[in-house]
Amino acid sequence: MAERTATVERNTLETQISLSINLDGTGKSDIAIGVPFLEHMLDQIARHGLIDLTIRATGDTHIDDHHTVEDVGITLGQALKQALGDKKGIRRFGHAYCPLDEALSRVVVDFSGRPGLQFHVGYPRAQVGGFDVDLFQEFFQGLVNHAFMTVHVDNIRGVNTHHIIETVFKATGRALRMAAEHDPRMADVTPSTKGAL
Repeated sequence: MAERTATVERNTLETQISLSINLDGTGKSDIAIGVPFLEHMLDQIARHGLIDLTIRATGDTHIDDHHTVEDVGITLGQALKQALGDKKGIRRFGHAYCPLDEALSRVVVDFSGRPGLQFHVGYPRAQVGGFDVDLFQEFFQGLVNHAFMTVHVDNIRGVNTHHIIETVFKATGRALRMAAEHDPRMADVTPSTKGAL
């Protein structure tokens, strides 16, 4: 089985990002992007998705975190797309429910070849540790647009904003893991009636 890895660099006037991914890893992460709360959340994706993830980013965080958050999502999406290759033999669909104390979220992933995001998450607070939580939708939008996948994110309940967000990212990792897994019954078949994704 070929390695499902990718390394992507994205350099703009606003951000400089280098990202490496291994879809068949052990959940190791090494992330330094200058946005500590997003680093914590990306670690959840790696650990729960059993994805090895290395990210280095510098950006115009002296203005705000927007460009860095969005561009890390874009770069992760590009790396996912590259690492998946032609998608033959994968499960394609993945889903997960993850709780954290009072909070519960569901994420459903389809490596459909078509970008689509349904993001239904409400936050009791506007910030966690100085981080603007509205930026998480920008992260996910960048991710799905460049991974060419459909993602439905639903927070079902929760009171603590940190808990709500963490359940979303844990569920994202687990849903990605399921969708990217090889299905031994599919072998080298593309999981689509169209014959291509």
